[in-house]
Parts: sequence; structure tokens; C-alpha cells
Amino acid sequence: MTVTPLGIPRRVLELTIDGEEARVPEGSTILDACRAAGKDIPTLCEGDTLRPKNACRVCVVEVEGARTLVPACSRKAEPGMEVRTDTERARHSRKIVLELLASSVDLSTTPRVAEWLKEYEAKPDRFGPDAARLNEEPKIDNDLYVRDYDKCILCYKCVDACGDQWQNTFAISVAGRGFDARIAVEHDAPLTDSACVYCGNCIEVCPTGALSFKSEFDMRAAGTWDESRQTETTTVCAYCGVGCNLTLHVQDNEIVKVTSPHDNPVTHGNLCIKGRFGYQHVQNRG
Repeated sequence: MTVTPLGIPRRVLELTIDGEEARVPEGSTILDACRAAGKDIPTLCEGDTLRPKNACRVCVVEVEGARTLVPACSRKAEPGMEVRTDTERARHSRKIVLELLASSVDLSTTPRVAEWLKEYEAKPDRFGPDAARLNEEPKIDNDLYVRDYDKCILCYKCVDACGDQWQNTFAISVAGRGFDARIAVEHDAPLTDSACVYCGNCIEVCPTGALSFKSEFDMRAAGTWDESRQTETTTVCAYCGVGCNLTLHVQDNEIVKVTSPHDNPVTHGNLCIKGRFGYQHVQNRG
């Protein structure tokens, strides 16, 4: 009998999280360890298909011996490490970050933010009405997806997904510096004049809804978007032989958007333009 090796076994590390012993495979992050231990650590810029960017700093924790708070999403777990996730210092830092973000960005479509604002007693309104906001109208220059930069927290996940981590199209980058920094395509042109191939993988990783399906954007504007009435069905894309998995989001017997499972070994959450947006023929009943 032939035995096929499944990979080199990773040794197990032992550390302490909030006074309790935890064990994780070597190479795991503190966030991985916290989740394995059942700790609910808030995070916005972390994604399971991208390398950690540690941009938002909502996931900070205290580590014994460290001078500063450390981002749990990118700091690797180490043997004997003592981690504290719910100290006054960590909670205060998360509260301030949430207040700063919510005072300058529209987080109304960001999952769980309302829950975290309540948990950490954050009060974004204390910065007043003059807090720096873009106050920019959503960019609707194509029929597939919308860019609403009033919701952008500059986590750079879209840049990474469009760049060398997945698509290698490099249509998206960061323009400007400091308060003027923003996500843009080359020369800040309309999307239709850029290198964008409309794969929609940037939408897949956007944590705030700054990038969204035009179908979702239109339904939200009309007040008909209701995720509680939506079902999800995962199937195989029929356009080619690669075998990408599609998850069809259906509301009122209509496909409203398409995603892909992040744990699928073929797609890892990524699709092409046909897989993500080419579903209209399914419900063309004319």
C-alpha cells in the first residue's frame, strides 16, 4: 500500500491566554490562538485569504514583556507567551480606534460594528460634526459594482486582492498621502478606463461595503435588501472546466449576488467576471 504524505506535521506551541493554557500549531497567529480558545477579538482589516496587513488596529492585545499593544492578526504565537485580551488598556485602545473610524467613515454596512460600539461604549459623536469625512457620492460608472469611498477604512485589502496576492491586475492602488490618502485606480480615472477586469475579488474582501454589487447597492437604496430572507446555495460554475465553486445568494427567487467559499481549494474565494457576475441568464424568463 502506498502512503501519500499530507505535509510536514507542525509542532504544537503552548501559551497562556487570559490565564488559561492554550495550544496551537506552530505558525499560528495570536488571533488564531484566541479564536481557538473561544475568545471574540474584534477585527476589520484581517481576512482569511490575504496576508495580515495590521492596518485597523482593532484586534490589539497585551503580551507580557511587550512595551506596546500588539496586533493579534499578524503577531505570531510563541511558546510560553502570555496574552491578555480583555485588559483595560486593550479595551480602551479598541474603543478609541472604533470611535475614530466611526466618526470619519460610514460603517452602517460593516458587519458587527454596531455590536462592538455598544460593547466598548464607544461614542464617535464626541468628535463633533467637523470630523474629517470624504462626503463623496458613490462612484457608479459600470453595471457590475459600486465604489462608495465614504465607507472605506483604508484597510488595503482590495489593493492586495487586485495585486500580487491574487489577481495580479494591479488596477487598484493608494493615491495621496495623510488625510488625502484614498483608494483609486490609475490616474483616478473611471473604472471603465482602468486595467480592472471586473473579477470582483476586491468586493469579496472588502469589510465595510465600500465595494458592493450594484444589485445590492440598488436594493439597499430601494430598501428591499434583506439578508434574513436570503438563502445560500453552493454549486459549481458551468462556464469552464476549472471547477470554481459559486455560492448563490437568493432573495425572492432571484439571485442577488454571487460569492465563493474561502475554504475552497480551487478558488479560495476568488472568481472571474463570468463566475461572479454572469448569472443573469439563469433568471431570464422572457
